[in-house]
Amino acid sequence: MNNTIQLIAIAAIPVLLAIILHEVSHGYVAHLFGDDTAKNAGRLTLNPIKHIDPFGTILLPILLIIIGSPFLFGYAKPVPVNFNALRNPKKDTAFVAAAGPATNFILAIISFILLKIILFNYPVMNLYLFEFLHTFKFQNVSNTGIFFKDFIYPVTFMLFISIMINVILGIFNLIPIPPLDGGRVAVSILPEPLSSSLSKIEPFGIFVILILLLIDPYNFFITGFNFIVNNLILRNI
Repeated sequence: MNNTIQLIAIAAIPVLLAIILHEVSHGYVAHLFGDDTAKNAGRLTLNPIKHIDPFGTILLPILLIIIGSPFLFGYAKPVPVNFNALRNPKKDTAFVAAAGPATNFILAIISFILLKIILFNYPVMNLYLFEFLHTFKFQNVSNTGIFFKDFIYPVTFMLFISIMINVILGIFNLIPIPPLDGGRVAVSILPEPLSSSLSKIEPFGIFVILILLLIDPYNFFITGFNFIVNNLILRNI
């Protein structure tokens, strides 16, 4: 139980930053392209209260941690965007939609650089990370210095979790099914009648995604997750 509480505490900041900045970036880019819906709704802020979805932001990540899920996932309340208010709705929609995943990838790169700096200066953290990935448990570092125990150790895991959730969130949102960002990008760049046909999926798209996640045909999502973690993250740390 103590390990679970510690994991929730360490994961809270990177999870909140990943999903909140994802949504804020949508609203900010929409503002740049002429739509002030998110700005007028007070959503261009880092105040988590404005973005938290009780289930997607809090309960879902905590539930995944408690059940020992190999990956973390969550979402915030979608930022309102009036795509018809954009200066060039069809073209600009792609930029607004792509802003979310792009932000996640930028956060992952920043976290990766900071993590590499810590691992270079504190190589012992490589062992702690390796142990965590095999046992999913934190080690007792009470006999180390205060700076290491209270800052270096938790920040290292925060950065590692930040890399994981931002890479996964960014790639997941690029799935070309509306209302995911990848679906909106596809609707924006595809010619007619393909664009209109794909856009009609949006009201049902989230249910399609949920069904795919639950069924996971051919272990597509688990295999994809393992590939992302092993080849894009762990191999480069």
